[in-house]
Amino acid sequence: MTKEEIIDLLTEGHDADSDTLEKLSGIAPTPEEQTEIIDFSGDPTKLADAESLLFHILRAVPSAFNRFNVMLFKINYGSEVAQQKGSLQTLESACNELRARGLFMKLLEAILKAGNRMNAGTARGNAQAFNLTALRKLSDVKSVDGKTTLLHFVVEEVVRSEGKRAAMNKISNENTGGDIADASREEQEIEFIKLGLPIIGGLSSEFTNVKKAAGIDYDSFVATTLALGTRLKETKRLLEQSKGKEDGCLTKLRSFFESAEEELRVITEEQLRIMDLVKKTTNYYQAGALKERNLFQLFVIIRDFLGMVDNACSEIARSQRKQRPAATVAGRNAVRFPILPPNFMSEHSRYSSSDSDSDS
Repeated sequence: MTKEEIIDLLTEGHDADSDTLEKLSGIAPTPEEQTEIIDFSGDPTKLADAESLLFHILRAVPSAFNRFNVMLFKINYGSEVAQQKGSLQTLESACNELRARGLFMKLLEAILKAGNRMNAGTARGNAQAFNLTALRKLSDVKSVDGKTTLLHFVVEEVVRSEGKRAAMNKISNENTGGDIADASREEQEIEFIKLGLPIIGGLSSEFTNVKKAAGIDYDSFVATTLALGTRLKETKRLLEQSKGKEDGCLTKLRSFFESAEEELRVITEEQLRIMDLVKKTTNYYQAGALKERNLFQLFVIIRDFLGMVDNACSEIARSQRKQRPAATVAGRNAVRFPILPPNFMSEHSRYSSSDSDSDS
């Protein structure tokens, strides 16, 4: 670009691509150098090319490099705001998914009951809650014989329970005993598992936004809004310093600032509301367990757990295809687990069996 084209860009505010504006911002001299260039009283034709370019730009528009920065912010503003709005919507939807409870709560209830059975006879045998971080460790807790994990056992029990519920509803709706009622116990067990697997196996599809929220970095999310606010203040400062020097560029920047200021105010208020919702949701599942900087950790834990449930359902399906009918019942009744480690069970949670039962 020639110096005339650059000056025209600065005074008329013509659209420029971000790459051009980044390069122009990148050649900004220091404040001391700017003062030295603007105060130069010698022969401009004797300046080197770089100094000559800066001399003519700064003499024409002293706030040139502040304008370049604001114009670059203006170009990138739309995409950054759209991304932040998308994150806010994802977080709100994720909280709503978790507060809907349903099958997910039944799984948590089954884990709590299993933990209490395993710890029967100890001080932790009647716990009202468990640490959410323990969800990731369920596959590490193996039965006494080492043939199954606590995760696999709990998932299979819930699969069977939901399958039985589906079978009973099917019989009730059809007003007939059907083949299930006439089948042997072994055949019924197989049918219950068969009916329950699609129900529990499809659970993670109900938490699309939870899985998306797990990918949002908390520090970056908070920093984005702060950075937008800081850049908007820089825009305001440039406009205030340029009062009485109106030109095409400043007119466009002033219009941008007015709309962006209102939009960012709304986004900031929305962020406060949704972060409060995230805190309440986190507090519901495990009061006081997750710190401010780890607020989004709830979504990460549940995303990982849902992935483990999906894998367990796949394993159960493969196992069912290989097992004889009698082995299905015998295997379920024979499973025994050791006492759980102390860090699994907790009293610090609003989640309890009464919460789950009230929504069943």
